[in-house]
Order: sequence, then structure tokens, then C-alpha cells
Amino acid sequence: MWKKLSKEAIRKRIFDSLNSNIDFYEGKILGVPASHLDGQVFYKDASFLKDKPFLYTLVNNPNHIGCHTLGDSEAFFEGTQELEREVISICSEDIFKGKKHGYDGYVASGGTEANIQAIWIYRNYFKKEFKAKLSEITILCTRDNHYSMDKASNLLNIGIQHIHTNHNDRSLDQDDLDKHISRLMAEGKKYFIVVANMMTTMFGSVDDVDQYASILKKHQAIYKIHIDGAYGGFFYPFSNQKTNMNFSHPEITSVTLDAHKMVQAPYGTGIFMIEKGMMQYTFTEEAQYVKGLDATLIGSRSGANAVAVWMILMTYGPHGWYEKIQLLLIRTNWLCDQLSTLGIAFYRNPYSNIVTIHGNQLSAGLAEKYGLVPDSHGTPSWYKVVVMEHVNVDNLEPFIEDLKQEKQL
Repeated sequence: MWKKLSKEAIRKRIFDSLNSNIDFYEGKILGVPASHLDGQVFYKDASFLKDKPFLYTLVNNPNHIGCHTLGDSEAFFEGTQELEREVISICSEDIFKGKKHGYDGYVASGGTEANIQAIWIYRNYFKKEFKAKLSEITILCTRDNHYSMDKASNLLNIGIQHIHTNHNDRSLDQDDLDKHISRLMAEGKKYFIVVANMMTTMFGSVDDVDQYASILKKHQAIYKIHIDGAYGGFFYPFSNQKTNMNFSHPEITSVTLDAHKMVQAPYGTGIFMIEKGMMQYTFTEEAQYVKGLDATLIGSRSGANAVAVWMILMTYGPHGWYEKIQLLLIRTNWLCDQLSTLGIAFYRNPYSNIVTIHGNQLSAGLAEKYGLVPDSHGTPSWYKVVVMEHVNVDNLEPFIEDLKQEKQL
């Protein structure tokens, strides 16, 4: 599915897709509570728009309400919906090694929504299929997890248990997991929603799915496993091509990605993917006016964001994307070599572009000067460097020189 396309082929495909959508400008659409962007502010006939397919999509304002991999969807926007389906296929099949046509999904507002969507689905699955009470369902994740899991716990009224990670390598503490599972099951918890990290936001650390699965099986617990790849989903599969942390793993049912991080799409472009047959657990039967109903958390959402992700992926193709990730790894390796030479203590997963430095290894002033992000703004124990597209060796050298100066004082 994933092939590199020329700029002209991309432009043509997007304009053809828009031509398959309804045209609000013709004035024949009377029943849709939507329209193009305000014409007094956003002029659709600006000459430059003919060469700017994303901007032209924004002006046309397609609404991608619902989940278009399920079958019926609003036919008004079928052209750009097809591009979104292709994004889901590329991510689930080409990047995450899933079986063909085996996954549903949609372009969400971000990783937070996508993580909550997964937990919402599994909560409802346990309720419907096992008659589970809310008090019997618990989210399992590490202390390094993204805060969206705590939001999900609060919103969905189910418990959450954070598992310790080892300080130096950020790995899951299996003894702590074992202890908590024993206690939780003794307290009447029966159903577990596991969220395993694919490159945590602070450390770039990666959880071992099999560690979760082995302990849960030992206790004969009922569980589902979701991967939070909001940061690492477009990075780790290319930096560690031997990983089985994808849909080829029998324990993994769903995945979150964020295209507005490593893919550099506009903010509001998270991606949610899940095995066929699971989205039904969040159908909103009351949404009868929406063709195909709605199984998503967000409801109405911009089709332009899906088009943006499709454009970027097709511009690079799989080989171009692999080369992009390798370049970031080279820069990250350079930084780690410099830190090691200086004797600076840090943590870095070898397949990650995040380098997290112990807080006592540099001053707060130096961290602030270079925009390093702390694990806690109140009492920082770690500061992280994220080697993104704009962070090259020329940007990193002054930081290293300043670190040398601090070490000499």
C-alpha cells in the first residue's frame, strides 16, 4: 500500500478526492449543518491554492465524522475519507505488520484521545461480554506512562495502577507488577486494560509486552493490551526493525500513534487503530442522523488533517522515511558519544532519539537556556533532549560546549 508518489501525483490525487466530496459552493446541499470556511476570510479562488492541496482542503472543510473503515459513512465526503482509510491501512499493515483489511481506525485529535478511545472500547467490551462492573476493571501502566491514562481513569470511572520502573534502565519492575496483580485480584479486580509504552514521552523507553502478559497469565487474569505509540509509533518500527511490538504479536490488539510529533503534521492528528470487531463497543446508537453511526470519541473532525498525514507519508514512502529516522539516530548517537566523553550520566534507549540527562549533571539555568524539558517543573530529577528534525549537530555543539564549561567549574 505504501509507495512514494511524486508531488504532482499527490496534488492530483487530493484534488480528485475533493472533487468526489460535496461542493458547498454549488449551493445544492441543504441538509448538512456544515459549510466551507467563511468566504469573507478564506478566499477559495486565490490563485496559489491550485498548487497547495492541503490549504485547499482546509478551505473546503471536509468533515470526517465517524470511523470510515467500518463500512457506511457520510457520502458527502467520500473522496477524502478514502485517503484516511489509506492512512489507516498504511499504519496498521505496512508499519505495524497487521493482516490485510484486519483493522479499524481513524485520525483522532491526538494521542490522548486515541488512548482514551482504546480504554473506552475495552471497558465496554468487558462490561458487555463479561458483565463486568466498573469496580472490577483496572488500567495497568508504568509510572512513566503518559497522563492520558489517568485522564481515562477519571473520565471512564475505572481504577488505574501504576507499576514501578527500574531507575536506571526504565524497565518494568516485574516483582512490583506481580505484587499489584495479586493484591488487585484479591480486592475483586478481574479485568485489566494494559497500556504498554512504545517510547515514553520523557525517556523514550519501551515496555516489554511479554512481561505484562506472563504475569497476567500466571494469575489467570482477563486482559487486553494496547500500545501507546503516540511518540514512538512512527520512529521505533524503523529504528528497531526486529521488534515484534506490532500487530504480528498475538497479545497486541490496538495502537495509538501521533502524526503531529515525528511526522510533523499539523496538531490534531493522532491515529487510533484496533482489530476488526472491537469498534462496535463504542457505537453511539443515539447518533441516528450520522450515516454509519459514530464509534469515535471526538465525533466531527477535520478531514484536512487526514489529508496532511497522507501527503507526508506519500511524499517520503517507506524507504525515504527509514532514511529520515536513520539520520535522527546518527545525530542522537553523536550527542550520546559527547555526553559519555564528558562523563555525563544519562538514559537512552538505543533505538530512541530521546536522551534524558540526570538532573544533577547540569544546572537549571543551562537546561532553561537550551529548552530542555524536566520530568517535573517543581523538582526536576531529569532533563530531556529530543533530537527532532530541527535539532542537528550544529544546534547540539553549543550545548556540549556549555556542559564542558560547567564541568570545569
